[in-house]
Amino acid sequence: MPLPTSLPADIKLMNTFSVILGLVFAVMALALVVAWLMRQPLFNLSGIRVQGDVAHNNAVTLRANVAPKLRGNFFTVDLAHTRAAFEAVPWVRRAVVQREFPNRLKVVLQEHKAIAYWGREGDALLVNSFGEIFEANQGDVEAEDLPLLNGPQGRAPLVLQAYQLLSPMFEQIDAVLERLELTGQGSWRARLDSGAVIELGSGSLDELQVRVRRFIATLTQVSSRYGRDLESADLRYDNGYAIRLRGVTTVGAGDKEDRKVKR
Repeated sequence: MPLPTSLPADIKLMNTFSVILGLVFAVMALALVVAWLMRQPLFNLSGIRVQGDVAHNNAVTLRANVAPKLRGNFFTVDLAHTRAAFEAVPWVRRAVVQREFPNRLKVVLQEHKAIAYWGREGDALLVNSFGEIFEANQGDVEAEDLPLLNGPQGRAPLVLQAYQLLSPMFEQIDAVLERLELTGQGSWRARLDSGAVIELGSGSLDELQVRVRRFIATLTQVSSRYGRDLESADLRYDNGYAIRLRGVTTVGAGDKEDRKVKR
C-alpha cells in the first residue's frame, strides 16, 4: 500500500496552530520571567555617579536633590525625566544620563559658562558662551568684570556676537566696553568703563564695525587737542561723528559742547 505524499490540509492547519500556540506561550513565559527579574531588589537604584562640570554644584548635593524625584529601578527609570531633573539645577546647561548595570546611573554634566549679565542691572539673568540666557544667583559668578548686555527677546546670540566683535576694538583706546544694548527699534548703544555713552546707530554688524573703527581712528587726536575725556558720542552720521567732552564749555561753568568730527 503506497504512503500519502502529503498531509491533509486540516492536519497541516492543526500543526501550524500548535506551533503558533507554543510560540505564544514561550513569549508569555519569557515576559513573566523578565518582569519577575525586573522587580528584584538587585536592580533597585543604589547610586548615581556624577561626572563633568561641577564647579558651581557639589556632586553630593546634586544627588541628594535629584534622587527623591526618581521613580522606578534600573530598567524602568525614565532617563528623560532624570535628565530634566538635573538640568533644572542652577548652572547646569546639559545632562547626559546613562544606565550602569545592574543598579546605578551615570550622569555627565555640562555647566553654563557665564560670559555676560543680561537685562537690567540687578537681574539674575546671565548669558553663556552659546548666547543662551540662564538664571542663576549672581553671587555665584566668579568673574567680577562681566559686561551687561540687553536686547529684545531671542536676540541674545546677536548681542553677544556684537559685543565680541566690538570689545577688542575699544581696547585699542584703552577702554572697556561695559554695556551693550540693542533697542527694540534696532539701534545699538554702548557704554564704556569711563561712563561715556556711545550711540552706534542701526544696521548690520559690519556697519557697526566700520563706524567704530572710524571713531577710534581719530578720537585720541580730538580728545588730546582739548585735554578732556569723552562724555558721549554719536556715530549715526554718514560722514563723521559727534562727541561731547567733559568740561568743554562755551557759555558758562558746567556747560558742555558738542563737536562734530568729519572724515
